[in-house]
Amino acid sequence: MFHSPTEFIFGRDTEQQVGQTAKRYGAHRAMIVYGGGSVKRSGLLTRVETALKASGIEHVELGGITPNPTDTRVYEGIDLARKEQVDFMLAVGGGSVIDTAKAIAAGVKYDGDFWDFFCGKRTVEDALPIGVVLTIPAAGSEGSGNAVITKTDGLHKLSLRTPMWLRPKFAIMNPELTFTLPPYQTACGIADMMVHVMERYFSNTKGCELTDRMCEAVLMAIIDEAPKVMHNPQDYEARANIMWAGTLAHNGICGTGREEDWASHFMEHELSAVYGVTHGAGLTAIVPAWMTWMCRHNINKVEQFARRVMGVTPNDVEGAAPGAKPRLVALEGVRRLARFWQSMDLPTNITQLGIPKPDIDLLVDKLHENKGEFVGNYVKLDREMTREIYVMARDYSIDD
Repeated sequence: MFHSPTEFIFGRDTEQQVGQTAKRYGAHRAMIVYGGGSVKRSGLLTRVETALKASGIEHVELGGITPNPTDTRVYEGIDLARKEQVDFMLAVGGGSVIDTAKAIAAGVKYDGDFWDFFCGKRTVEDALPIGVVLTIPAAGSEGSGNAVITKTDGLHKLSLRTPMWLRPKFAIMNPELTFTLPPYQTACGIADMMVHVMERYFSNTKGCELTDRMCEAVLMAIIDEAPKVMHNPQDYEARANIMWAGTLAHNGICGTGREEDWASHFMEHELSAVYGVTHGAGLTAIVPAWMTWMCRHNINKVEQFARRVMGVTPNDVEGAAPGAKPRLVALEGVRRLARFWQSMDLPTNITQLGIPKPDIDLLVDKLHENKGEFVGNYVKLDREMTREIYVMARDYSIDD
């Protein structure tokens, strides 16, 4: 089943349509959720407020949402929304802001603790409608029913998937709003959207050539456009392609009809929960090791990724014994991916995150406490397997 009702309004100055669009979806009193001061300094928050007012929509605000959003702000937002009788959530920002708005939207309509949804005790059956003005292309939350929140007590970082209730009603996407993103934040967003595609691509489901090719096309477009954005942050066309790629990477279309993996994301969630690293950078520190491990245990899609996405040919491993060529092709694909991320100054191991001695026992314990005995689907990873990958990720090197 693929359910994607979000209306996407894409292009220059589209934030000016936020008032009339929110009104069409029934907004009378909205809560604007946003992050740091950039939305204020840029004047975006003022433009959004003006557009809401022009459409007769009152609003309250919840600002200061940080990366790796926590349950503390969600509880604050739920209390504020109930007190102010909010009937619409408007997220102005990136994934952390959108995910916080989604958690509030579900929590307001529920008599118990919103965390029940994230830990699996309850299923979302109602929520306030949500709209988005996207400023950071990365998480794809503007087009998904997913959200990720960290519980501060115990540092449990868990995800929620509720496509029927928490997909935004609309997403306003103006690539110009991303022109001033710092290079590192831009790069981390690019890595995040790439791994969103890869979590769907690395699948054992047979007969999925169409979605294989869709995944490959999105990844190749990102790889082509990313250097343009990094070289010229105000390249509108490149920014537009990257922004739309982030949405397609995570709105579910690339995963239709196939079993998805998500082990890399779950392993990274423990890194960012414990050490507070930026999510995209955490992913680039985990994925090369995960893929290298898979070259020994389930090489098929890794070798296909190397050929189709990274352009590796058998001639690139010339001289190898015929039986060894698939593995060497796959490993060369992993190296090329890692070099691509390095070209954007992203880490490719945990040490490069500034964590020379990660507590691997803690990471493994928390991972399996949160996700169960096995993690992922491409290979169902038990504790010893995830430990091996964390150890590899600590010191992964392209030259090994």
